[in-house]
Amino acid sequence: MKWFDAIPGIWKRAYLLICIWYAVNFTISAVVEYKFVNPELYVLWTAFFLFESLCLFILLIFLWAHWLFSFRPIIQFVGHIAGIIMFFLMMGTLSYYFSDYLEGFVYFEHWTEYMLMMLSSWDALRIHDQYIITVGVYYVIKYFQGLQRHEHEKSELAIRNKEMQISLLKSQINPHFLFNTLNSISTLVNSSKEQARKVITQLSDVFRYALDSHSGEMVKLIHEIEFIENYIRIQQVRFGERLKFEKVIDPTCLSVSIPPMILQPLVENSVKYGIGPKEDGGTISLVVKRSGPIIYFEVKDNGLGSNAKKVMDGSSSGVGMINTDLRLKSYFGAQSHLRVRSSELGYSVSFFIDVKEKESTSSKLFEKQIL
Repeated sequence: MKWFDAIPGIWKRAYLLICIWYAVNFTISAVVEYKFVNPELYVLWTAFFLFESLCLFILLIFLWAHWLFSFRPIIQFVGHIAGIIMFFLMMGTLSYYFSDYLEGFVYFEHWTEYMLMMLSSWDALRIHDQYIITVGVYYVIKYFQGLQRHEHEKSELAIRNKEMQISLLKSQINPHFLFNTLNSISTLVNSSKEQARKVITQLSDVFRYALDSHSGEMVKLIHEIEFIENYIRIQQVRFGERLKFEKVIDPTCLSVSIPPMILQPLVENSVKYGIGPKEDGGTISLVVKRSGPIIYFEVKDNGLGSNAKKVMDGSSSGVGMINTDLRLKSYFGAQSHLRVRSSELGYSVSFFIDVKEKESTSSKLFEKQIL
């Protein structure tokens, strides 16, 4: 009975309860027939054997329903119609065997006559009910399992989003960036106080945006781009003419809501692994374009690309691209994952989002999840 022990508890309990229910039904029917209709022992034995067979068939019905469940509803419906017919034929044949066949009615005509008689009696309805009730129990359990799984996924998503927010708050703007920026400001203080004040303002804006982004609200793309531009300007103080930035933004996309700081890890990786180590520097390009409800994002550079000593994996920020990939999928679905392409000509990281439904609901959904 090791196979029975391997069955999940809820299905085992459902199976046992159905068998107990029919044990009571068969017992009452057999006793009533024995007492008032046919006081022969074979009536009790027949009921017992039919009950045993029914318990086996219930298990097979569960397996049949489970197999059909992976198909479209119309196929499931047709499959269960076929299941009812087969179940009726098997249970009817067993009943015929115990009641008529053992009495000498062994020919096909006898079986046909018996089955037609049963088909027009209450026994046919009872057999159909046995199949329908078993399948009904299966679908009720699957329905509540689906609800439970959905709630579990929502809880996991809420926890993961909160962990992401904490992780981003701690390390999205990494200490190396702050350290390098402060060094640049220290140098500028002696050469250009005006430039130093401008960098301090930009650094303040960057950190204010980073801190505000953890309120759990979506942000407009235009604000995310302003943040990226401030981040690039600060980096340009360090790298000078070696770091160039260009953007091609579809104006109709500027009001689209996206998760805050979703582009920063991609730009940071381009700076650190693509442009920074390259002697003559290069250009980082940000492309955002729309095709109906689909918004396409791409961050690319003409840096070292596949010649870099370290793959652009996002470890510079502690969460980086892995976290960005998880955030995108948690907000917009699995199809919105990052797509990374590298060659000797540079790196390209892209993704797309479908704003048809998300544009109006993402902010409320996220707020609900983090509460």
